[in-house]
Amino acid sequence: MQQDHFDVSYTEETAGTRLSFHCWPSSRLEATRCVAPMGALYTPLKKLPPACAPPTALQYDPIRCSTATCHAVLNPYCQVDFRTKLWVCPFCLTRNHFPPHYAENISENNLPAELIPQFATCEYELPNVPPAGPPAFVFCIDTCAPVEELTELADSIQQILNLLPEDSLVGLITFGTNVQVHEIGFGGLPKAYVIRGNKEYGTAKVSQLLGCAPVAGGKGGGAPPPPAPPGQQQPNGLPPQQQAYESPGQQVLRRFLLPVSECSMTVESILDDLRKDPWPVPSDKRVARCTGCAMSVATSLLDLALPRSGARLMMFVGGPCTSGPGQIVNRLKTEDMRSHADISRNAEPLHKPACEFYASLAKRNHPAAGKKGSSTQAAANASATSAHVVDVFACSLDQVGMLEMAELVEATGGQMVLGDSFGQSVFKESLRRVFRTFEPDVPEDGGKMQMAFGATLEVLTSREFKVSGAIGPVTSLGKKGPNVSDLEVGKGGTNAWSLGGVDPGTTVAIYFDITNPGTSPLPEGKRRFIQFLTKYQHANGRTRLRATTLCGPWYNPPPGEGEKRAPPQPGVNGYNGNMEQPSPVKMSFDQEAAAVLLARVAVDRTGSEDVADVLRWVDRSLIRLCSKFADYVPDDPNSFRLAPEFSLFPQFVFHLRRSQFLQLFNSSPDEAAYYRYILNRENTTNSLVMIQPTLLSYSFNGPPQPALLDSQSVRPDTILLLDTFFHVVVFHGETCAAWREQRYHEQEEHAAFRDLLEAPQADAQTIMDNRFPVPRYIVCDQHKSEARFLMAKLNPSQTHNSEGGGGAQVFTDDVSLRVFMEHLMKLAVQS
Repeated sequence: MQQDHFDVSYTEETAGTRLSFHCWPSSRLEATRCVAPMGALYTPLKKLPPACAPPTALQYDPIRCSTATCHAVLNPYCQVDFRTKLWVCPFCLTRNHFPPHYAENISENNLPAELIPQFATCEYELPNVPPAGPPAFVFCIDTCAPVEELTELADSIQQILNLLPEDSLVGLITFGTNVQVHEIGFGGLPKAYVIRGNKEYGTAKVSQLLGCAPVAGGKGGGAPPPPAPPGQQQPNGLPPQQQAYESPGQQVLRRFLLPVSECSMTVESILDDLRKDPWPVPSDKRVARCTGCAMSVATSLLDLALPRSGARLMMFVGGPCTSGPGQIVNRLKTEDMRSHADISRNAEPLHKPACEFYASLAKRNHPAAGKKGSSTQAAANASATSAHVVDVFACSLDQVGMLEMAELVEATGGQMVLGDSFGQSVFKESLRRVFRTFEPDVPEDGGKMQMAFGATLEVLTSREFKVSGAIGPVTSLGKKGPNVSDLEVGKGGTNAWSLGGVDPGTTVAIYFDITNPGTSPLPEGKRRFIQFLTKYQHANGRTRLRATTLCGPWYNPPPGEGEKRAPPQPGVNGYNGNMEQPSPVKMSFDQEAAAVLLARVAVDRTGSEDVADVLRWVDRSLIRLCSKFADYVPDDPNSFRLAPEFSLFPQFVFHLRRSQFLQLFNSSPDEAAYYRYILNRENTTNSLVMIQPTLLSYSFNGPPQPALLDSQSVRPDTILLLDTFFHVVVFHGETCAAWREQRYHEQEEHAAFRDLLEAPQADAQTIMDNRFPVPRYIVCDQHKSEARFLMAKLNPSQTHNSEGGGGAQVFTDDVSLRVFMEHLMKLAVQS
């Protein structure tokens, strides 16, 4: 199949998928020569237009292939024999019979939704899976924070209570030196159970400490509680006969986790009365904060009450864990917080035990976690059976242990938000957006929360290629199959993963390995097929299955292709009409998706390799890719030309090398873990903004214009709007800042200047309105301290060592994009 042009963004709009190549080489050798990863960026819960998928979930079970190793779902690419009522699975080529209720009614003019050609994605609501009930939310609050911070935090949580559906369950835990579990089902006065914060507690121990252990005659056969004094009720308010048959989970649901409609007043009164942790703190010590213990108590509470229902544990942390399990720093202030250098030298004795503790929380009470492998891998296996999500909202000027907690958050599909204060919009708005709902006009889901729980993803492929692995907020389920490759990328060795908590923006990178040998070219017209099966628990408690099927062409390269020829002269579609057309593989390249797929691999490798080695691997990959796809005369850098499909890829890699994902200078271990985690869960567009920020220029010369991310773009009479995803910066040139200081914008005759000042601020607000986490908003002036947020991202075409030229100088020894491209061209054309 040959095409002059591939619409590389079409599959994102119609199926929530971006591919690095839309036409694949038919042999393993040719795929290796392509250098860029063969992969897909898949957004499982993306809302698709009605023309591409049924507007509502189908209220029946999907029809699946009968082969034990396949079980693919019926889709539009299946061959259907309407006479014999058979369909052929495109993945394993098995002939399957339609069930009777399909066979009686199906015809060429009467197709079920899953066979309609444009419905490559179908979502099913599984009627045979019982509803899981409403979701639960446990708020876990750090009371070691200053009083002003606690007031802001309490106010934010009270607002969230008003956003929750009335049947949602709510629980409240506070922690400082010790952990307090609040019994919100106890009327009359506030009541809390205090648990020592210096050790970890298992589910059974928490049940016992909270007085929820089953009594004699109950399910667990434990010892009964002591009898109440004459004239008083039993401690939990039920007569002994009824209490004997109440499980620990039922007691938790009656005392500690209640519907928000029943307990909102109680929870709000507790939040109003929040006080700073009362334990005295010597001046030479840090406050005792038992974050790890609080997390173990909270996860135990959810395991007791809702072992298979959707729930979120929302940790609000104001500083590092200094006591008990998960401790990352000693209480003595003479000991510094761990740094990148300490971790790389293994000089931080608390780091590894803390990581192991948080990994163990995900595998607790799950036998699947006992599989072979590291503790982190075991935790990942366990999370598959849990629908509980752990979110961490860290607001502190110090590190809080985000690096150590990242494994647990990733294993459960949770959210991370890193801010300076609980009063910042970065925190307050981000918290609100966790509970976003669908627009009221969305069919079936209108007004319901966008979050989903307990998601799993399975990938099926046709026989010519296999699954190498996945990178994102996923954990391996260890499911082997005939389409699992021996070549592992990210979390490999399986074709199924647990995603835990997901939302419409969660995006997973899947990598493929073409296994077809070059000795057997594929037949002309042969297609490749990929099917993504995402099973998840909707916010309404029902279980759904979404099936997305992709079909694409193969390309058999003719003998001798790949020999280098002179670069083409300007002509139609970027090549001379007298020359042979470029291969469809080259024409189908999606440089944006490929840059993100490469970035995820690079970030994943930083976990096990030195950053310098990763940078060298990125450089070698770029040189080999340009050597393969560019047009040039060997050993002549001046002849080097890149086709439009590849022209932006080198600058994506240039900015990736300078980004906070691969450069650890000026970022703490917590910040590095946070940035990398967000990159690994965002879609292609957002990830590209993180890698290569966008820059808009505002001036009197016309409407806003996209500007080069270059120091030449900094002019005294312009205003720049920089979007790095994590920051939105409005930068005023020197002259504009001076005019503003003289208040020209307040004078009627300078209305145009007032409009110029307001335009970037309005656009910045538009950017921030639709983003999670909410970016930090910075307004700065040229030559002032906060201008560093812009200057650090610009290509340093003008530095303190340069002579002449316009624009601003960037004080750096980094090479510019021009020097980078000169070296790239020189190395790529070497024979």
